[in-house]
Amino acid sequence: MTDIVNIYDAKTNLSKLVDRAAAGEEIVIAKAGKPKAKLVPYRTGKKRRFGQKLLGITYIADDFDEPLPPELQKYFE
Repeated sequence: MTDIVNIYDAKTNLSKLVDRAAAGEEIVIAKAGKPKAKLVPYRTGKKRRFGQKLLGITYIADDFDEPLPPELQKYFE
């Protein structure tokens, strides 16, 4: 659930808002009723290698960038 807090209240209650965000809540900070920022939980995690989730790649052979055998290369020319 997202809560909207005006900037004055956010300055006054920053510590409490940070605790709420750390617990998983998203808090929008507004000025004159217009959203200006969002306080969200900080997430740590492993860095993803490109393509692992997207393509399901779990292994790449050491020679993956070697030239193709001539019988296959002819199809790409």
